[in-house]
Amino acid sequence: MSEMNRIIDEADQSLLVALVLDALRRTMVHYGFWFAEVEHQLGMELALKIEKSAWAGSSANQMRRLGKILGFAVEEDGTPSRLRQMSREQLIDLLKNLGVNWLANDGIWFQAIEKEHGMVDAKRCNDSCWTRYSPYEAERIKELLGLPEAGGIPALKKALAFRMYALINRQSIEDLDADTIIFRMNECRVQRARQRKGLPDYPCKSVGLVEYPYFARTIDSRIRTECVGCPPDPHPEDWFCAWKFTLEK
Repeated sequence: MSEMNRIIDEADQSLLVALVLDALRRTMVHYGFWFAEVEHQLGMELALKIEKSAWAGSSANQMRRLGKILGFAVEEDGTPSRLRQMSREQLIDLLKNLGVNWLANDGIWFQAIEKEHGMVDAKRCNDSCWTRYSPYEAERIKELLGLPEAGGIPALKKALAFRMYALINRQSIEDLDADTIIFRMNECRVQRARQRKGLPDYPCKSVGLVEYPYFARTIDSRIRTECVGCPPDPHPEDWFCAWKFTLEK
């Protein structure tokens, strides 16, 4: 037995459990590094295409192996069978909880940077992160829903309803005409939490000016985005931020 194998074989139960969780963590972060580097080297458009292919192979492979070890059934395409067996209500509840986890993860990253380096650096990293995440989310939604490349405002309206934010925040859309809508975030989990603590609105306009245009352009490159209002801008009681989307022909 090699020295390295002996060290693992002699590890106690608590260390082995910690190693399992850390292996999952390393795999997730390594996957993210791959995507970030491909985007850096080849550009976002190619990175999105390559990630689609990589995920198809990676997720199915990992799920089948984990299912065999942990004792849950996995279908041929790599989907855990339990998901197919859940009711609509259970799946919606799961999605909402995944949305809360996603938002908490985003906030924890922000706070970790802010604690060590201050608000300016945290906002700078946050805004830059959304230049990658927003088009990625839009591309995932386009594929899931089978939206066309030039779907215009109808495609954008549908895509906005399938964002992670839509799972946990209340939002609405006003049709101005066939080519123009105003999207409003009526309830924002982050801002409401700050209100409960007696804090002012988080000034999220800088990230919104990245997030929404990048998302809309990925759905349809002809769509232009205009900020109607977003903190620190003043806003009425019934919404926190609002964005105007126009299809330019």
